[in-house]
Amino acid sequence: MPQLSFAQLRNLYNSSCIRALARTGVDCLADFRAVVNDPKDGKTYQTPVAGHHANSLIGKKIGDVIDGIFVGLPGYKLEITGGSDKDGFPMRKDLPGPRRKKLLISKSIGFNSKKSGLRRRKNVRGNTVSPDTLQINMKVTQHGMKPVSDLIKKEEKKA
Repeated sequence: MPQLSFAQLRNLYNSSCIRALARTGVDCLADFRAVVNDPKDGKTYQTPVAGHHANSLIGKKIGDVIDGIFVGLPGYKLEITGGSDKDGFPMRKDLPGPRRKKLLISKSIGFNSKKSGLRRRKNVRGNTVSPDTLQINMKVTQHGMKPVSDLIKKEEKKA
């Protein structure tokens, strides 16, 4: 492994992980925000996912069922339902791969039309989780022993 300075590591972390890995061979860690929906109680919980747990989510697609241990929910099974990238573009199930593309879409994910029949060309992200993904939306498909509210601690606002 090559020895890199702090500035070089920071630049590698800020750049795309795939290009950085190809140039230097240094692993870079992804960061995600997991938004977990619990249909049993109708609430949504946000939790950060970093390190090797985040790297294990790279390459998963919308509709894949993953183990809840990756987001701090042991015993749970979660289904990936969507997400968005670092610039806010939504993920679509019908666009394969992790790339961003301009699609001509009518009223659906990524465009909400007020008139019927109106179509627009919009940027959307593919259905595969990549290092550029910032938020991953998930729903609980199989519950564990403890409730989600106990496992994911709410951050209390300081008064």
